[in-house]
Amino acid sequence: MKNRVFAALAMGAFLCLPLSAAAATKAEKQADVRKMESETLARLYKASPGAKGAVEKAAGYAVFSNFGMKILVAGGGGGSGVAVDNASKKATYMKMAEVQAGLGIGVKKFRLVWVFESKQALEQFVNSGWEFGGQASVAAKAGDKGGSFQGAMAVSPGVWVYQLTDDGLAAELTAKGTKYYKDGDLN
Repeated sequence: MKNRVFAALAMGAFLCLPLSAAAATKAEKQADVRKMESETLARLYKASPGAKGAVEKAAGYAVFSNFGMKILVAGGGGGSGVAVDNASKKATYMKMAEVQAGLGIGVKKFRLVWVFESKQALEQFVNSGWEFGGQASVAAKAGDKGGSFQGAMAVSPGVWVYQLTDDGLAAELTAKGTKYYKDGDLN
């Protein structure tokens, strides 16, 4: 039953995508993702200037754009992004799918910037994908990281994530039942 609900929500999110995206070539789709990456990083650096140093010094980072909907008791969403190994500059195109449960109605659009302090954490994210559940609604503290991770949430040792909304940096991380995986069409 859980898989059917997930499949139905994922299909609903897919149907929300513009039809013109289906006609784009692989190179055009890759260029669109890289443009979104550049725009998102520019927004992040403006909202949290210390983030630029954190991203540049990290083993790698990933940037995702997400669109989600919630209608009554179920919701879902999807998105795309790219993970970049800072040492090799290799880009891996990825997708994300999200499932939510709980009462509500609305549409949410946001962007995520993941920062991986170790190559191992980056490789695990890219090669094994991630399943992420829960929601953190507390302000993150950078601890001994100085101001470089101000506004980011620590999601595991050496892995930080910034969430940007239309209003700037979010004080919460919304990632309920989110799966990250390689995009078989763009790699």
